[in-house]
Amino acid sequence: MVYTPAEIRTLTPVRKNVEKRASKPDLRDVFLCHAWDDRKGIAKELHDLLEAKGVSVWFSEKDVLLGSNLMREIDKGLAKSRIGIVMVTPSFLKRIAGEGVADKELSALLSTDLLVPIVHDTTYEDLRDVSPLLGSRSGLDTAEDPIGNVASKLAELVAL
Repeated sequence: MVYTPAEIRTLTPVRKNVEKRASKPDLRDVFLCHAWDDRKGIAKELHDLLEAKGVSVWFSEKDVLLGSNLMREIDKGLAKSRIGIVMVTPSFLKRIAGEGVADKELSALLSTDLLVPIVHDTTYEDLRDVSPLLGSRSGLDTAEDPIGNVASKLAELVAL
């Protein structure tokens, strides 16, 4: 796997935190933050690719049961995950501007060094226009790396 210098700078502190949290029991490898509109598209595709690589993923589509309190389940998912990944798409940019659930997940993730943004079908420039804090973090970009390679890098990042 080949990493850019920016990816190395971004992923190194996340990796150190993964290693620190390795001894905590019952943690998922990844919390997948995404826009509702992406749940059957790119978010599901990334989820499936990660799970095929042996990565345990907290994904609202499978982890929030019908009738349960969505925000409480998200809160538990965030607490029980080694890292958070944010699938940044045009739909996500619209959602965080509207201060919905994705915005609340993002706020929690921004307070940690456990966050990896993944830009898909948009740009970091567009992201910075909506969320300067998230846009200031480099991450992975599907315009530069196919989603399969992104999944491989994430799997390598959380491997213990």
